Amino acid sequence: MADGDTNLPTIERRLGLQIWSIENMKMVPLPEKAYGTFFEGDCYIILHSKRTSHGTAVDLHYWIGKDSSQDEQGAAAMYVTQLDTALRGNPVQHREVQGHESETFQSYFRNGIIYKKGGVASGFKHVETNMYNIKRLLHVKGKKHVSATEVALSWDSFNKGDVFLLDLGKVLIQWNGPNCSIAEKSRGLALARSIRDSERGGRAQIGIIDNEKDSPDLLKIMKMVLGERHGELQDAIPDTKADELQKANVRLYHVYEKDNDLVVQEIATRPLTQDLLQHEDCYILDQGGFKIYVWRGKASSQEEKKAAFTRAVGFIQAKGYSPSTNTEVINDGAESAMFKQLFQRWTEKDETQGLGKVYTVGKTAKVEQVKFDTTQLHARPELAAELRMVDDASGDIEVWRIEDLQMQPVNPKTYGQFYGGDCYLVLYTYLRSGRPHYVLYMWQGRHASVDEITACALNAIELDKKHGDEAVQVRVTMGKEPTHFLAIFKGKLIIYEGGTSRAQKSIPEPAIRLFQVRGTNEMNTKATEVLARASSLNSNDVFLLATNQVCYLWCGKGCSGDEREMAKMVADIVSKRDKHTILEGQEPAEFWEALGGKAPYASEKRFQEQITHYQPRLFECSNQTGRFIMTEVVGFCQEDLDEDDVMLLDTWEEIFLWIGKASNTYERNEAIASAKEYLKTHPAGRDLATPIILVKQGCEPLNFTGWFNAWDPYKWSDGKSYEEMKNSLGDVSAISEITMDLNNISLSKRTLSMTNLAVSSTASASPEYKSHFNHSDSNSYSNSSSYNNSSQSPMPNGEGIYSREVLMNKTVDELPEGVDPTKKEYYLSDADFHDIFGKSKHEFYQMPKWKQQNEKKQCGLF
Repeated sequence: MADGDTNLPTIERRLGLQIWSIENMKMVPLPEKAYGTFFEGDCYIILHSKRTSHGTAVDLHYWIGKDSSQDEQGAAAMYVTQLDTALRGNPVQHREVQGHESETFQSYFRNGIIYKKGGVASGFKHVETNMYNIKRLLHVKGKKHVSATEVALSWDSFNKGDVFLLDLGKVLIQWNGPNCSIAEKSRGLALARSIRDSERGGRAQIGIIDNEKDSPDLLKIMKMVLGERHGELQDAIPDTKADELQKANVRLYHVYEKDNDLVVQEIATRPLTQDLLQHEDCYILDQGGFKIYVWRGKASSQEEKKAAFTRAVGFIQAKGYSPSTNTEVINDGAESAMFKQLFQRWTEKDETQGLGKVYTVGKTAKVEQVKFDTTQLHARPELAAELRMVDDASGDIEVWRIEDLQMQPVNPKTYGQFYGGDCYLVLYTYLRSGRPHYVLYMWQGRHASVDEITACALNAIELDKKHGDEAVQVRVTMGKEPTHFLAIFKGKLIIYEGGTSRAQKSIPEPAIRLFQVRGTNEMNTKATEVLARASSLNSNDVFLLATNQVCYLWCGKGCSGDEREMAKMVADIVSKRDKHTILEGQEPAEFWEALGGKAPYASEKRFQEQITHYQPRLFECSNQTGRFIMTEVVGFCQEDLDEDDVMLLDTWEEIFLWIGKASNTYERNEAIASAKEYLKTHPAGRDLATPIILVKQGCEPLNFTGWFNAWDPYKWSDGKSYEEMKNSLGDVSAISEITMDLNNISLSKRTLSMTNLAVSSTASASPEYKSHFNHSDSNSYSNSSSYNNSSQSPMPNGEGIYSREVLMNKTVDELPEGVDPTKKEYYLSDADFHDIFGKSKHEFYQMPKWKQQNEKKQCGLF
């Protein structure tokens, strides 16, 4: 794709990542092996395309180095505008400033981003592979989003809380600050390995200093480069991140021209509604100064659209915000998921829902239930996630009521009956892979005391301990019962507004009760007590009116036969009196008398409006500093769940808290409070009664794992810890002889203990490491000169490339001679590879090996 009226180069229409640098005001393509490395003196254009359930999502970024010129910045912004026009307004546009990149931008570079000093103007260019004449110090920051900045070769650059990489070409020394977390050390090691494999072709050595006393030889090398260290190291530098209260402060501004002047007028604050955005105008949405969005209406003028970034920068200056404030420009009809979630509800015309689910709004609205085959849940975990079902609800149930702050067993004959004045614990046990799994529901009545709610949570902890700390804990607020909770009571779930199920009741039960019944089968039915007044009725449902003489089944005009049958089953539990079925419009006088007389009620025909399917979002949680900080992981996968983290997965209808085995005790104990704070501060004004589900590492249920692509249940047993990764760098019994000229000091023939300095060149690495490098750590065969075994991988010049038909779903005997059956994907052309996997070979080989294998299985190339 090229545009005759612009200076745009030819742009490939393909999935994945494409990057250009601005050189002499032109877009120059970057070699793939340089992706993730940025010169501080330059500007870059980044185009990313990915498949979604609704087609293709395109993001267009321009990145500004801290030392880049105004001319280069202007050229980058101009190219982004031209690209947006050439791509017909489909991309979401981002302005990225070095060190303050958006989560979306950072998600493209899983191993981290490296900032290099210099740039085109100073004669520095992206170097070729296997360059060793290097001497630099990289300051590595971040746990989820890693960046490495080139800093002065001096001990003054160090601090106690971060990771530093001393890069000497053939040797990389990773120095871990004494206050570093395991996650930071692991991310630093991943970055060191990435530099070794992609920049040095695997021919470099990695040494790690976790404790200086245990690494005298490596420390000696560092001192030869940096000199002797004098005085104490600096304390850790805290990250400057926006907290959730700041992000919740959303304001919408109308931007328009008046008498040749630009007018910016505030029109709304949280919670925002979609109808505020008019197609004829442009708007700025300010997320507490954390991020600025510019929304461009379809019918707004071309001048307004072109001025989007200029206006955003002007707004940032007028508000006194930092020049590095992240900016996103979006077009009417092509909004990003990040933008949509700032609104209370976002609707789109003719949008197909994920699994046939229809959402409805309005006074008479209700969610249509989906029939499904429960045998499909294990085969299709994504279905379990969409339907919020752990299993087919055929497991065992035990129920306790909190009484005098202790657990009292509930009579099994009354299972499914919950009173608003009580709290209950419901333990659900089911078998999976031959062993028991547990879900522990904490049901909180609307009228229960604070002491009872607290006792419910404390008793849940004790009950969980009795079951090996493996239970999935679900906080259920009265009236917000999750789908699976409904299903386990087989259509007999009844929620009483007040009162208690205790034997010694202080308040007599009301003589007249009204229940609204919703559901079409045993898996989705619930009866909820409502105020016994005519105004509580709804033409779309069945209601049970229980009096001392009779129980009426009132059938609204909009209810179905299935709903009437389920209501009859519930009626037998609610009342032992005679049952009278009456149709709407044919009520006897006694019916209205029991309700206190006739009154208007919701009787309009149900209307349906489709609501955008909410994209699940994953966050790392932290509140140790007293401020609630969340770091989003865009494009998340199972690999992003770190053992020493507490992670929050938001699927809109529920909140999951994933607790890593090595997570911080304080954050683990505060997890539920963190989730409540997240709901409370969400810009869209979220329902505080949303179910909160506590999930422990290694005990994840299907309705959690289904939100992750290709979940590996064996990852926690097979995945390597930081210490294992460190030890697997090389053979601990080997001795390395290295020769370097550092400040004219020869370190020839020094022996370095392999517990500190790992031999990482392919010539001397252990067999385990050779295999690991050849199969998974290289970016791709075409990016590394260390691939010289032509019998095992296709040649870059095109030899050994086969069509997909020859390779996919073929046995070993059916493959062409010379094709390695364990590496079938190597032999695909770049175009076929992109089409099949939806990513480049570079991106594919950056993924962990277990994920590569899963994707190969799905595509018939395993």
